[in-house]
Amino acid sequence: MGAAVSDWRLARSVSQLGQLGVVSGTAIAVVLARRLQLGDPGAHMRRALAHFPKPDVAERICAEFFIPGGKDSAASFRAIPLPTVTPGRLAIDLMVAGAFVEVYLAKEGHAGEVGINLLEKIQLPTLPTLFGAILAGVDYVLMGAGIPRTIPGALDLLAGGQPASLALNVEGAEPGDLFVQAFDPGPYLPEDPPALRRPKFLAIVASATLAITLAKKCNGRVDGFVVEGETAGGHNAPPRGQPQLSPTGEPIYGERDVPDLDKIRALGLPFWLAGSFGRAGKLAEAQKLGAVGIQVGTAFAFCAESGIRADLKLQALQCSRAHHAGIFTDPLASPTGFPLKIAQLDGTLSDGKFFAERNRTCDLGYLRHLYRKPDGSVGYRCPAEPEADYAGKEGVAEETRGRKCVCNGLLATVGLGQTRSGGEFERPLVTAGNDFENISQFLQPGADSYTAAEVLQVMLAS
Repeated sequence: MGAAVSDWRLARSVSQLGQLGVVSGTAIAVVLARRLQLGDPGAHMRRALAHFPKPDVAERICAEFFIPGGKDSAASFRAIPLPTVTPGRLAIDLMVAGAFVEVYLAKEGHAGEVGINLLEKIQLPTLPTLFGAILAGVDYVLMGAGIPRTIPGALDLLAGGQPASLALNVEGAEPGDLFVQAFDPGPYLPEDPPALRRPKFLAIVASATLAITLAKKCNGRVDGFVVEGETAGGHNAPPRGQPQLSPTGEPIYGERDVPDLDKIRALGLPFWLAGSFGRAGKLAEAQKLGAVGIQVGTAFAFCAESGIRADLKLQALQCSRAHHAGIFTDPLASPTGFPLKIAQLDGTLSDGKFFAERNRTCDLGYLRHLYRKPDGSVGYRCPAEPEADYAGKEGVAEETRGRKCVCNGLLATVGLGQTRSGGEFERPLVTAGNDFENISQFLQPGADSYTAAEVLQVMLAS
């Protein structure tokens, strides 16, 4: 769903209703810092931070970022350190505490289960984010957009309070190169640390081949899979074979891209199906195919409890009700190189006019690529940054064509967008799945919003 769309409020609501509520771990450090700078309405961030195992960390974060009453609407958010291979203490503090806060609030006051979702391609914040979630008692970790072979082993170590490391994908790495990021949880554990529980790990896959690889070659236990079809929201796996585009410029998927459920069932691990399952009767359909359940994203993304701005939800529901809600699977927008499903909404970066008007900048850095510099050190470049900057880092200028700043766009979608000098503000970038056109099905007559409970009522009716 993007950063903070499936936030603690939504995950908590779903979990209280007996299902698995999942928070997004994407850019969680920025989310925490910006919520504090907005004055922390309801004092939820500070309430959760008061339970962080190391009070000095919580106090340091609040001293750095909390603004009583919130920042002036014309003022910019304070920048936080960009993710790097060797992050400083403040950056690590924010990543660990951000995940802790989100999971703590999602689990607060009930016994339901809560998961956290991360993208494998966003490697640099992974270990601190996972540990912060484990500190808060997260029940599941879900990860896709890559091949998360070493995450199960990292979960084992982190749950034991032990240091963990992650091999990094570095473009241009030479034989014998080994680029690793290490994380030591020690500074975030009290003197007499409590026993931590290792969360279950669900890999998000789009093919039986990847599921088989992870089941057999991960460095720890895989507890199941979420099997996504190409109609699922957000990032999609690229089509297999030679890329082809439709007349409208979208990737063309074929039979080779349909996951082989017979092979996945043969692994003997539970799996959930995702991609256009947000309708009545789809749960029963999935269970007949051997799945234990379904993953629903788009339907929840536009419900009352989600983090998406209220004006964007209203526009989306009006489009759906009028039968002209559109999704474009953009093969170029994401710096990851994965196709990205973008909702076509007025005033957002789905409009080429606003994309063309935006001054290219890269000041969040979550989707930067790591590359090997001539001296053997690691450099950082993003296809969505200014073309000259990218080319100056040995990047091919053609790779910047059509790339959007997904980081800034996703944060603007949830009301945490940056204000630039001169009053320019970041435009939202709203992602959703093909079920976007059907979200008005959850509206009661005369209503202009719906709740997570109403979604589940439809999902569980069959």
